Amino acid sequence: MSSSSLPSVAELQVEAFTFPRFVKPPGSAKTLFLGGAGVRGLDIQGKFVKFTAIGVYLEDIAVPSLAVKWKGKSADELTESIEFFRDVVTGPFKKFIRVTMILPLTGQQYSEKVTENCVAFWKSVGIYTDAEAKAIEKFLRVFKDENFPPGSSIFFTQSPNGSLTITFSKDECI
Repeated sequence: MSSSSLPSVAELQVEAFTFPRFVKPPGSAKTLFLGGAGVRGLDIQGKFVKFTAIGVYLEDIAVPSLAVKWKGKSADELTESIEFFRDVVTGPFKKFIRVTMILPLTGQQYSEKVTENCVAFWKSVGIYTDAEAKAIEKFLRVFKDENFPPGSSIFFTQSPNGSLTITFSKDECI
């Protein structure tokens, strides 16, 4: 797939990190386009503390796939819609997510916060089963002995069939 057939997007700067317009995930023959980027953090004693910069890349077929349901919605409507983000995550197209550390985190800190949020959501929509519990255990084990200094990255590649590949880089490089 050439980048000329992908949506026209601009690279984004999030804090000190640049998210390029296009990436080819590790082990993939496909080039994906930048769907969006931003920061994640926590409110600590009334102050928002930024921990990670995140970029989400999508396969070209994501646009027509998502447009069936979301065409005509404004950027603000999409940004505020949990259902839209759920459709992006569960859509029948490849996704690549780059999580780059702004502040240092241990693998345990990162994975516990991620899984806490996932479990809370799954329980709220009534889909938390033994399968999800086993996936959470596996996810926590993958991160158990990792440490992430500022500038290091975690890469998640999710295939349309539901498989997830996790890779680490100590320096932003894919």
